[in-house]
Amino acid sequence: MLVGLDFGRPSAAASASDSPVFSATESLEELRELAHGAGAEVVEAVLQHRDTPEAATLIGSGKVEELALLQSAASIDVFVFDTELSPTQQRNLEGRLHTRVIDRTQLILDIFARRAQTREGKLQVELAQLSYLLPRLTGRGIEMSRLGGGIGTRGPGETQLETDRRKIARRIRKLEEDLEGVRRGRGVQRANRASVPLSTAALVGYTNAGKSTLFNRLSGADVLADDRLFATLDPTVRAIQLPTMRKLLLSDTVGFIRNLPVSLVKAFRATLEEATLASALLHVLDASSEHAAVHRAHVDAVLREIGAEGIPRILVLNKCDRLPDGGAALLGQMRDTAGDAAVFGVSALTGEGCGPLLDALDRHLLHDPVRLVRFHIPHAEVGNLGLVHSRARVIERAYTETEYRIDALAPESLIRKLSAFAEDLDEEASAASTDASESGDEGDGVDAGVSTADPAE
Repeated sequence: MLVGLDFGRPSAAASASDSPVFSATESLEELRELAHGAGAEVVEAVLQHRDTPEAATLIGSGKVEELALLQSAASIDVFVFDTELSPTQQRNLEGRLHTRVIDRTQLILDIFARRAQTREGKLQVELAQLSYLLPRLTGRGIEMSRLGGGIGTRGPGETQLETDRRKIARRIRKLEEDLEGVRRGRGVQRANRASVPLSTAALVGYTNAGKSTLFNRLSGADVLADDRLFATLDPTVRAIQLPTMRKLLLSDTVGFIRNLPVSLVKAFRATLEEATLASALLHVLDASSEHAAVHRAHVDAVLREIGAEGIPRILVLNKCDRLPDGGAALLGQMRDTAGDAAVFGVSALTGEGCGPLLDALDRHLLHDPVRLVRFHIPHAEVGNLGLVHSRARVIERAYTETEYRIDALAPESLIRKLSAFAEDLDEEASAASTDASESGDEGDGVDAGVSTADPAE
């Protein structure tokens, strides 16, 4: 049974910001999806309306009695509360309902534990679970009962409880050391990648927005993509090639969600660093969801929390094959806050709009910038032709008796390497060639699919 709480007014934090918020009913529906993702069968959902939460049970003694009657009638195995319960509230509810009681955080942790596949993912989940469990040990079981106050009541008292606390504390320290080793290893890998002129981009977004499907579409990988919340936990990095022939390392990250537990954010620090150190972020948004604006606001909040708010960002309106206008109306609503750029009409499932998306990503990468140059390669240096074709976007080719003449959009690293044969073209020719090449490669899909924040741009 799912239990939600509606205060009838937004929280102080929500009131202070302009971000849209979930209603209590919408939040309960999301909890239903989480419960299904954890393998639970939802029998009923109950919404309690109160002005303020009760300290002892959160929902009040009358509602607790009502839930107890429903529990016996429907044989409920577990109650899932759509808010974080304090250890005292959880103990009191379990004592009165005589069955297991968990909250939203514990449900998310259970899903993460089921989905984690790599050693790093399992370490991160275990750390988050133990950090959640540690303050909730008191009162768990008769063997942990406190010392009595009269004759015949003295005994081991809190000894077992303190022993368990020490064991968990030691295990948490060990996990933190192991994850710090993982973090250092990722740092070494990133340093090795930094020695090669390769940019990095990370896919971020609300859970189930289609990030993994888009990752597979762009990179040709085979990452698990499923229509359920938190289908993918373990980060994956693949190399892709942009239209200008530059290579890019693309990483798929864990999905965000409303009220993402703080313990998870801390535990997944090594994974989330892929987003904080990326050259650009692709914010994948489910354009077909009626809560798209809310999802975007929550992802922005998490990015601010992990320190990634200053990274250039491209908003990707995904699942537009489900919309008759391809997401144009939604983009119109978000145009004033679209950030650096926005791409609509994208469908990771069918591949539609991926060309304009790569073009937008190509334009917003500052590392190893491209410009239009003309290469004059003598016949004696014909070996450099393959280098130009593999690392630059060729616009025009001509052959003379003495040389090969190639106009191309080339990255700075290639221009430096072939500086003896390179000639810069003027800006007017560069703009004309760029427009011609884009219209020739993508047709009218580029103009229809990409919108920048600045109309003049």
